[in-house]
Amino acid sequence: MKLKTLAGILAVAGLAMPGMASATNGYFSHGIGIKAKGMGGVGIALPQDSLAAATNPAGMVLVGDRMDLGVDWFRPDRTTTWQNGNFSDGVAAKAGDYNSGSKDFFVPEFGYNMMLGEKMSLGISVYGNGGMNTDYGAKVIAGPRDGKIQTNTYSNLEQLFIAPTFAYKLTPEHSVGVSLNLVYQTFEARGLQSFDNAQQSAYAGNVTDQGKDTSTGAGLKFGWTGQIAPTVTLGATYQSKTKMSKFDKYKGLFAEQGGFDIPETYGLGIAVKATPKTTVAMDIVQINYGGVKSLANQGTVFPAFGAVMGTDSGAGFGWEDQTVYKLGISHQYNDNLVLRAGYNYAKMPITENNTYFNILAPATVEQHLTLGATWTLANKAELSVSYMHAFSKSINGPANGAGGDAGGGTLGGVPGYPVNLNMSQDALGIAYAWKM
Repeated sequence: MKLKTLAGILAVAGLAMPGMASATNGYFSHGIGIKAKGMGGVGIALPQDSLAAATNPAGMVLVGDRMDLGVDWFRPDRTTTWQNGNFSDGVAAKAGDYNSGSKDFFVPEFGYNMMLGEKMSLGISVYGNGGMNTDYGAKVIAGPRDGKIQTNTYSNLEQLFIAPTFAYKLTPEHSVGVSLNLVYQTFEARGLQSFDNAQQSAYAGNVTDQGKDTSTGAGLKFGWTGQIAPTVTLGATYQSKTKMSKFDKYKGLFAEQGGFDIPETYGLGIAVKATPKTTVAMDIVQINYGGVKSLANQGTVFPAFGAVMGTDSGAGFGWEDQTVYKLGISHQYNDNLVLRAGYNYAKMPITENNTYFNILAPATVEQHLTLGATWTLANKAELSVSYMHAFSKSINGPANGAGGDAGGGTLGGVPGYPVNLNMSQDALGIAYAWKM
């Protein structure tokens, strides 16, 4: 019966993909699992459900036999502002604000875990761990000068993780786990005709308006948890860089001929039972965006001036590595109700010299506040909710994209394209859990 249930989860895994976007820490979600999301995303030392493998695979052997189904309603608000539209080189739009549409996304999550005796567990977690989307409904990046038809600026990246997980208790206090991350991602871009030529890209014709493309890959995630004192638990986790197949339809846009790998991540966590009813937890997670050339390559020199798109050194988003700090608290209010709150902070990966390319991915938010709760129902099932607000954050690019022509692409005598970016976010999640 358990194996049939596990097979059913695998069969519906693909349902998590449509309409998914979840950029909070860079393009990663601030947390996985509705319970963790209500606590700022913490979970390395505090497993709470069968989505625990997404944060630390070792936690799965501690959550018992259970199934979790949830969905997060994610609502980002993104604005690009051109400070000055008086450019003559065909890559700047008119001055003003451009707001991105497509503000409502639904991100499902699935988890199932079964114990194999007292010391081992086998489970699966299915979730969206990354995504970014912009749909401006306007030509935010101006059209080409060679007569091509210009489309509205649009981009959409979606990532689905399917993570079969094995966890083992070394001792009653220490456990380890490993997940096989099977990753499926899609990407589509429109409105980039300015760069779809031999001067800007090594693969003209594979830059924009090629429809949806797909990419697959696999990686590993390892974890450990250890109770080092009656009230203190530590955890550690490491996820290898996931080598993905290339986006062939967009090999003229992304570096390394369409490469878009999943960054390496690692983290440490601590959970302290401050009172019999209150637990405080903290995670520190490192996301190494700098190891993925399509993300890390600088966009400060425009393609026609030495960073031709699609090559190994091709112009990119200029994202820096990101350190994420997560703090959460849970309180057992009564026998049937747990209350949660949390805070999540990470400095945005974008720099002020790279705002132009990040029109497609304005991942500017830094501070997040979260709330959550779980009710234990009469049938012993659980109903959990979470809410997240990411505060509005802007970045100004007063003169970026060096290499613009002196006749128009300048601001204060410095070649470049002055673009400001802003984003805020809200998310509301709900999950239902069965204990087997």
